[in-house]
Formats: sequence, structure tokens, C-alpha cells
Amino acid sequence: MDLKTASALRRLRLISAPEATSFLLLITCSILKRTTEFNAVPAMGMVHGFLFLTYVIFWVDAWKRAKWETKTAVLYFVLSVLPLGGFFADRKLRREAEASVMAARARKEGVVGA
Repeated sequence: MDLKTASALRRLRLISAPEATSFLLLITCSILKRTTEFNAVPAMGMVHGFLFLTYVIFWVDAWKRAKWETKTAVLYFVLSVLPLGGFFADRKLRREAEASVMAARARKEGVVGA
């Protein structure tokens, strides 16, 4: 994996948890708006919107650079629209990064001929 691909995947991984957190906070603010006088939906909506758009931009970049199959790309997009999906995306991307680092080290040491 080249440096630009690794950077694209890392950016996507780093934005996935904050995007998921902002989604959960937006849902909480929406519930509070309907049950109390507290209304933070406009502010939280802007924060979540910004993070979601950033996620989508990083997702497109990672898809192009990593040359994912359509199935993998769709999975990461679907995870972005589920309330806890960003946390699962972060975990899955971390595992992929660790596997690619291990494979690169193995190739460097001559353990794997790939």
C-alpha cells in the first residue's frame, strides 16, 4: 500500500468516530427538543452536517485510492448513515491498516513472496 492510500484510509478512520458521535448527539438533541425546552438541534445539525460531508469526501478518496470493490465501498457508506456505524467503520479500518502493515513487514523481511 502506498503512502497516499494509507493516508486516505487513515483520514477516513479518524473522521468516522467523531461523525458517529455527532450523529448520536444530534439524535439526543432531537429527543430533548421534543421533550423539553432545550433546542440544540440547529447547532448540532450544522456540526453533524459538516462531519458527515467530510466523511463522504474522505470516503470517496479512500474508495478511489484503495480501489475497493463496490461492495466494500457501499458497506463503508452504509456504516456512515447508521447511528453506531461510524464506530464499526473505525474498527474495521483499523484492522485493515494493521493487516496491511503486517503484510508490508513480511514482504520486506522476505517472509512472503507477494
